[in-house]
Amino acid sequence: MLLALASCAEEHPSRLVASAKVPAYVDPAVEKPLIRFDDGQVSLNDKCPVRKAKLNLRMPPVYVNGKPIGFC
Repeated sequence: MLLALASCAEEHPSRLVASAKVPAYVDPAVEKPLIRFDDGQVSLNDKCPVRKAKLNLRMPPVYVNGKPIGFC
């Protein structure tokens, strides 16, 4: 148990990872397209969860359970 507590105490700061590829819209013809990110995954959402607007290609995704969520 002591070992488990010790491993929780380690600090692993968050960091941005530079992307080699630029994300792109899956179907730019639709009003609110999904985004395909550089790892090949497609966003689960088609609109921003905050403003309900079109997703922004410049905003990095947040991964929830390994799946990308796009933002505006």
